[in-house]
Amino acid sequence: MHQDAKFWNRMAARYAKSKIADIPSYERKLEVTRSYFTPDMEVLEIGCGTGTTALTHAPHVKHIRATDISEEMIAIARAKADAEGVKNVTFDVSCVDDLDVPNASLDMVMAHSVLHLLENRTQVMARVYDMLKPGGLFVTSTACLKDGLGWVKVLLPLMRLVRFAPRTVKFFSAAELEQELQDAGFSVAYKWQPGPKKALFMVLRKPE
Repeated sequence: MHQDAKFWNRMAARYAKSKIADIPSYERKLEVTRSYFTPDMEVLEIGCGTGTTALTHAPHVKHIRATDISEEMIAIARAKADAEGVKNVTFDVSCVDDLDVPNASLDMVMAHSVLHLLENRTQVMARVYDMLKPGGLFVTSTACLKDGLGWVKVLLPLMRLVRFAPRTVKFFSAAELEQELQDAGFSVAYKWQPGPKKALFMVLRKPE
């Protein structure tokens, strides 16, 4: 089991009941993402949680494979898909390192609220780059905790002590994240940040 899977399993029911903090920003991100969809797209989502984003996007693409390290998150996501009658989303329990995805086989990869929770994010960026077809898209929304949220780092040991934070939480700035993605070979097609302490949303493209 992934080192943080137990934490997310424990948080799954609470996470599923929690409300989206900034609905206008979330809806704008959905709208921007949909503007890049075509009906024949094969999409992968890394760190899908309880599946809300994947299920929302499902009508606009051919297929979405949505993955998460938490069995409990995926169980909730599958139940939601069944309840909504969604047939073109496949939910799998997996970390990105274990995914068997052929190179140049995907049209889009999504990774929302997950890059700052990875021990090896630059390796994951490289793996995503390989998974994508030429011209493929990497869509991310990422908390850049180094930008005005340094206090979180001070509180992390206490939060972990009371089992309210995962083991892996990384601190980097929006500028550092963008540079890492460009170093991985991506070009920036779209970039938006609702505020200085808000998640950075980006659509990145693999060259044709």
